[in-house]
Amino acid sequence: MELILKQTVESLGEEGDIVKVKAGYARNYLIPKKIAVIADRSNLAILQQEKAAIEARREKQRQEAEALSKKISGTAITIKHRVGEEEKLFGSVTAADIAAKLAESGVAIDKKNILLTEPIKSLGEFVVPVKVGYQMTSEISVQVAPLEAEA
Repeated sequence: MELILKQTVESLGEEGDIVKVKAGYARNYLIPKKIAVIADRSNLAILQQEKAAIEARREKQRQEAEALSKKISGTAITIKHRVGEEEKLFGSVTAADIAAKLAESGVAIDKKNILLTEPIKSLGEFVVPVKVGYQMTSEISVQVAPLEAEA
């Protein structure tokens, strides 16, 4: 089934793209949530009229993603965590911890956009990819250090 995307979908494409999907996915998810419409003559005509506005929005999103990428690229954050014997962490450092630390430094990123394959469970420095926009990622450096015991 051919559809016109009304908004960007990670696994399918960007707003305004014409995509082929299985009928069930279209009928049960994309169309009811108004993410896409059927690619018939009238909707294709509407798409042609809105093409310039869609391209302007896409370009604005790309520019915002590039600006955010430049802002956080090479950023180094330090997260202090309690450690036990053999320098193993009590608990772990998760995407939510990294997002909170970035928010403290003035960069608001959703924890879903921090691409940790698994939580960090040891001390050291880790390179963590962060999704800043559609098909664009940037990397930050996360230093996990022991929490200083108060005397």
